[in-house]
Amino acid sequence: MLSLQMQGQNAETPEVKPGNIVGTVTDVNGDTVPDATVVLEGADDRRTSVANENGYFQFQDVKPGAGYHVSIRAEGFSDWTSPVVDLEASQFKILGDITLQVLPARTTVYVTQYSEEVATEQVMVEEQQRVMGFIPNFYVVYDPDPVPLTAKLKFRLALKVAEDPVTALGVAFLSGVQQAGDTPDYGQGAQGYGKRFGANAADGFSDIMIGGAILPSILRQDPRYFYQGTGTKSSRMRHAVFHPFVCRGDNGKWQPNYSSLGGDLASSAISNLYYPESNRGTGLVFTNFAISTAERVATSLVQEFVLGRIRRRAEGSK
Repeated sequence: MLSLQMQGQNAETPEVKPGNIVGTVTDVNGDTVPDATVVLEGADDRRTSVANENGYFQFQDVKPGAGYHVSIRAEGFSDWTSPVVDLEASQFKILGDITLQVLPARTTVYVTQYSEEVATEQVMVEEQQRVMGFIPNFYVVYDPDPVPLTAKLKFRLALKVAEDPVTALGVAFLSGVQQAGDTPDYGQGAQGYGKRFGANAADGFSDIMIGGAILPSILRQDPRYFYQGTGTKSSRMRHAVFHPFVCRGDNGKWQPNYSSLGGDLASSAISNLYYPESNRGTGLVFTNFAISTAERVATSLVQEFVLGRIRRRAEGSK
């Protein structure tokens, strides 16, 4: 009896032979999918293989057991994962129905607003800006993310100001004040008033066209005032006071405001062509230039500290 037990204990445990897992990768049309990446994963066994040109793959010497998964990935197809694979000893396991779904075509539509289109929209908004509902305020930018104007838009804004009826009323008022002060030396009466009106209209037109359109287009500078609205009072005051001397370029960088200064100087020089001889000369040019520059400083301060506040209140009441 003891002898039989000893023989049983010494008997060799039968060898468990490994198996194989194979398969062929196909698509929904039944065509084979070459070069697919195939991963076999079990509790203590993980391998990767690549399907051949016929879509065939094979894992050899796989330990028998349960819980294997086979996952497949191929470019242009959805990933595929098998159900649980139970492998028996020496089994040649063929995975069937390996069908990869073609990925749906992805069409990415990029909606891009070209800067010209954005600038046109911003100008359309600016063209509606009026102080007290009727005084043009077209050259102020409140948008926190403005884009540069094209030359066409610069001329459009300039002409918008020049053609506005309120601009004509301003010229008429200024001419009346000059008529009362008998300056320039055009004389009195309807003829003198008409000459003053014509001279002031020419001054304004040449200034806005040269300083607001022609030079900004050539020099690629933005003729508008960019409302700051935030920061300390001193920083906002500095921003407003320096506006006639510093402007924003079309490249987004701040630079000397050659357009505004050049426009004022050119307009003052042109006025020598039609002002009375007694009012012509270098003194007239630089006097008018200084007055125009001072007016721009004052206007910028009003924009920054008065009109901007009125606008915010108006928006808040809506």
